[in-house]
Amino acid sequence: MINDLIKYFKGKKVLILGFGREGQSTYKLIRKYLKDQRLYIADSREDLMENNKCLKEDNNITIISGKNYLENLNEYDIIMKSPGISFVGIDTTKFFHKIKSQLELLLEYFNVFTIGITGTKGKSTTSSLIYETLKKQDVKCMLLGNIGVPVFDYIDTINDEMTLVLEMSSHQLEYMEKSPNIAILLNVYEEHLDHYESFEKYAEAKCNIYKYQKEGDYFLYNSDNEMLNKLVKSIKGTTYTVSIKGHGDVYLKGDQVYFNNKPIYDKNESRNLVGDYNLNNIMFVLAVSQILNLDINKTIKSIREFKTLEHRLELVGKYDDVLYYDNSIGTVPMATIEAIKALKNVDTLIIGGMDRGIDYSDFIKYLNNSDINNIICMPKTGHDIAKKLKEEKTYVVENMEDAVKTAKRVTGKGKICLLSPAAASYGYFKNFEEKGNLYKELVRKS
Repeated sequence: MINDLIKYFKGKKVLILGFGREGQSTYKLIRKYLKDQRLYIADSREDLMENNKCLKEDNNITIISGKNYLENLNEYDIIMKSPGISFVGIDTTKFFHKIKSQLELLLEYFNVFTIGITGTKGKSTTSSLIYETLKKQDVKCMLLGNIGVPVFDYIDTINDEMTLVLEMSSHQLEYMEKSPNIAILLNVYEEHLDHYESFEKYAEAKCNIYKYQKEGDYFLYNSDNEMLNKLVKSIKGTTYTVSIKGHGDVYLKGDQVYFNNKPIYDKNESRNLVGDYNLNNIMFVLAVSQILNLDINKTIKSIREFKTLEHRLELVGKYDDVLYYDNSIGTVPMATIEAIKALKNVDTLIIGGMDRGIDYSDFIKYLNNSDINNIICMPKTGHDIAKKLKEEKTYVVENMEDAVKTAKRVTGKGKICLLSPAAASYGYFKNFEEKGNLYKELVRKS
């Protein structure tokens, strides 16, 4: 399988577009097998050569750097695009089919069973839970993709006896023309509007997860999501709709989750993944378990034992009779609303981050009508939202230090303080992990 992939690269004019984690992974793989082939690397950073020893020692590379690094892309045979690079405002018509990703080439050249998971929110939790479920039932499997592990880092260890669980972001899916054997589309909400020309374009990118499936494949999607019901069409695989509202192929009725009208799971089962949105994620895992004919009792045991991932409704601890939760992954309003609903006893909410043009009108209405007594607003979106919130419950702060200090002062005893920004971290933090880690560090300080 690896030989076919290397043959694809051999003798081609290959551009590695973006030299972050995935770009470096692509470079290392190609150079391992094609030591003398000239490679082209394009990146906005002008100090690329100085900061990468491997590039300094390579005589067969051409580097394009600086503000014009996205020019003349049609000159290349293959463009290995890093997920974070946006083509907004660039006409990709002439080179669309040249744009490739590690995930797409995995699906193209490796004869291995794949389960792909995407969605605005919930994909890391669902991917990880599917992986743990398979592993505990002795299925040879790997967890790769957007979870933080570039596919090419492990490409030499993949064989045709494996099942690969692939977390797939919209950025990875945007130009893909291959789809996994089981495709899961959890939801789609306004997100990454700085990367796409419109919400519709973002949602369409998500739909690439199933568009190139074949007969014999499976597609599972959330039929409660209005945008998905509008977009999903021309499905070639077997489709399962998942609904927490009581309709479809996998649905909740009363306390029971049904699969093909057969009860398979009681929602009151002990679990660490609290809230209805996590129950919805669990329903997808149950469906995969049924499709693959796994032991349902072992699957339920995996769900019961699964620990919440870091920064996803993570309990930081109890301090001065207040419970503090970190949900810094909550970068869209719906994710924050669902987190509030899941915890039920939120007295203080910390919001705010990068402005990406998201419509907050419904979110503001929800907060004004909620029982939350203290809404701590950080820049930039938090400051904008604060202007439309009830004054008596609003606190405007400039940074995380002030936010946590205020939370410790105003949160009622026996209540919850929740960090769930409803906005991206970029511009103020490197990512949501850095934001969540600072929050936890400050909370734990006496």
